[in-house]
Amino acid sequence: MDFTLTDELLALQEKTRRFIASEVIPMEADARQTSHGPAEALRRELIEKARDAGLLCPHASREMGGQGLSHVAKAIVFEEAGYSPLGPVAMNIHAPDEGNIHLMDVVATEAQKDRWLRPLVQGLSRSCFAMTEPAPGSGSDPSMLNTTAVRDGDDYLINGLKWLITGADGASFVIIMARMDDGSATMFLSDMQRPGIIQERQLHSLDSCFTGGHSVLRFDNLRVPASDVLGEIGKGFRYAQVRLAPARLTHCMRWLGAARRAHDIACDYARTRDSFGKPLGEHQGVGFMLADNQMDLHITRLAIWHCAWVLDQGLRANSDSSIAKVISAESLWRVVDRCVQILGGRGVTGETVVERIFRDIRPFRIYDGPSEVHRMSLAKKILDRHMGAV
Repeated sequence: MDFTLTDELLALQEKTRRFIASEVIPMEADARQTSHGPAEALRRELIEKARDAGLLCPHASREMGGQGLSHVAKAIVFEEAGYSPLGPVAMNIHAPDEGNIHLMDVVATEAQKDRWLRPLVQGLSRSCFAMTEPAPGSGSDPSMLNTTAVRDGDDYLINGLKWLITGADGASFVIIMARMDDGSATMFLSDMQRPGIIQERQLHSLDSCFTGGHSVLRFDNLRVPASDVLGEIGKGFRYAQVRLAPARLTHCMRWLGAARRAHDIACDYARTRDSFGKPLGEHQGVGFMLADNQMDLHITRLAIWHCAWVLDQGLRANSDSSIAKVISAESLWRVVDRCVQILGGRGVTGETVVERIFRDIRPFRIYDGPSEVHRMSLAKKILDRHMGAV
């Protein structure tokens, strides 16, 4: 594996870094931010800034108007974007749209791309992905999917309840995972304004970085034409892997940038704040935390780059993405937690962005598969390999 960055990628990294510093970070105090994410007016203003800078949706395919970045290139750019909570929103590389763009680029028909994907890539619309359900429906175990789709003439009738649907409030369209009569799963596309989609409520959550927050959606005899099936009937679980493995990794990339920001702030504070006659960072208790942060950031970046390289080779990366996800979620949480500790009372206030990063990053250990579920999957594969070698 050669992780040497090309001159072109180094220039893109520096361009993104300057954009975040000069155009996005000054917007972090904007009053149009809510507990359910940036308001639509703020999102559109940020989108225009990225468009003017030539940095809008760089991960999308060239056919869709993006730069068609490789996974390794995304690792570089997404980390820089994640340095601000508003960076991914501005560049249109935030969840769930980023994963939906990738999925539809691979699976959608040309008509579906023209109707839904192109406006999404251009930042003119938002989307959501409706798979997670409250108990007893599917959470970490997709086989428990309860939402159903039944054929009715040229249409399908969809019924079910979904929750923790990121970005649903204000989204233009939704990708729905539903169970068929034979127990298989299928993905469906639907405009959010169709009769039969009820947004029951928004959930209050720790994080506030996702536009539209997280909602509960109910489908009540939602009628979807057969032409709006995404991909093939019965291949929903397969398409979920097409979406989730890369999207899981891009989460890691963005949060690496956020944790690096928290670390930089903690370093500056430890360097300039005196305590007991010397700078705070010269006390071993604080200095060791900074050193541990540096090691966790380094290990996380290597895990991300390795998985990105595997994906760029066209190889299966389910185990690699699970490893990268757990390493990232656990290591970056430790980094940000230490930063709060180093900042002391300042760290639990809104005086710096660290408190916000702390709240935003904690759910990362749960969404896209809790760390425990990934460990369980990895353990099974380890034991299976061991049995095969005996």
